[in-house]
Amino acid sequence: MEALHPDVEKVLFTEDDIKEIVSRLGKQITEDYAGKDLVLIAVLRGAVVFMGDLMRTIESPLAIDFMAVSSYGDGTKSSGVVRIVKDLDMDIKGRDVLIVEDILDSGLTLKYLMKSLSHRQPASLEVAAFLWKDVKGRTTAVNPKYVGAHCPDEFVVGYGLDFAERYRNLPFVGVLKPEVYS
Repeated sequence: MEALHPDVEKVLFTEDDIKEIVSRLGKQITEDYAGKDLVLIAVLRGAVVFMGDLMRTIESPLAIDFMAVSSYGDGTKSSGVVRIVKDLDMDIKGRDVLIVEDILDSGLTLKYLMKSLSHRQPASLEVAAFLWKDVKGRTTAVNPKYVGAHCPDEFVVGYGLDFAERYRNLPFVGVLKPEVYS
């Protein structure tokens, strides 16, 4: 059992759960991209932890790169209006690109990013999301090819996920107590 952080209400995914999820995804990606020119792109900062673990489970040659985007919204919800803060360092034309995302909520930012990257003519463009947030009554703008796990529509932190740049280093994913962010 994980030691609970005082700001965390409950643990959704333990360290062992996370290892199992990442291992399963790595195996799937290894099979699907065998013999292909795979590039993993992490969207900074949240996806860094997931990508670091994921790439070590993929048993095929691959390259990595990073993007940072800023989406404009009210702080807790994305508007889908995006500004690229850090662009790729490599050319992805003709390569198989897999965007590695920590959590998929509305998908608006990711949809914009995928549209932008598709103009660079990759051979393929897909998404691997560690978590997909289940939000009642709303569809997501993007359907990821790979999903680690679904999570409830709550404010989750840990394993790269943050609130005000805190909690990213927690080894588990947990629900943040509402009094912390309200």
